[in-house]
Amino acid sequence: MALPKFIQQNVFTPAEIEFISEYEQITILPLQRMETLTLLEGTYGPFRPPITIKVPLWLAVTLKNKHKCSIQPPKWLNIETLKKKKQSEEEKEEYSDLPFHYLEISTILLDCASDDIPYSDEIKILLKDIREIRKRKTKNGLKLLNSGSIQMDNLSLMEINEIRPFFLKAFNDIRKIEDVASNKSESQEEESQYSMSRRY
Repeated sequence: MALPKFIQQNVFTPAEIEFISEYEQITILPLQRMETLTLLEGTYGPFRPPITIKVPLWLAVTLKNKHKCSIQPPKWLNIETLKKKKQSEEEKEEYSDLPFHYLEISTILLDCASDDIPYSDEIKILLKDIREIRKRKTKNGLKLLNSGSIQMDNLSLMEINEIRPFFLKAFNDIRKIEDVASNKSESQEEESQYSMSRRY
């Protein structure tokens, strides 16, 4: 069985993963009127308070740092939702369905826009707890890994990136062991058939 392509690919650096995540759409509330911004990768605006608008995360951070907007955190980045996610992580073997870039987005927003996120300190603790629980699940999953099944539903890109080298090594080691066992079995079968043919 071949490994999924997203595991076979080269490992990204954390900076590369963060760069990818910065193109996720985020809702902002402009604090002043601004005309349309025409950039290489797209056109954004016009910005008219108090009308909210979606922009890439990197642009939201830029405007926030210039005090030109406030950021509306994603629906999942609130204390009640994360408490439920943590409970789900603790009670179930499966990973909870957090966004593919939840680690990067939460880190960026809590760093630059914590004043826009209610209970930001508690949220940081919840995210850390969730992260640790998911790490333990992954570690236990590696112990049970076999070449016939790889279940990785709901892992984030950062989490996939971290465990990819371990999965590759474990998978390759398992395949080598299975190949040796298979060759040994075939060799024993051939010897048995040869012995029987000599009797007759």
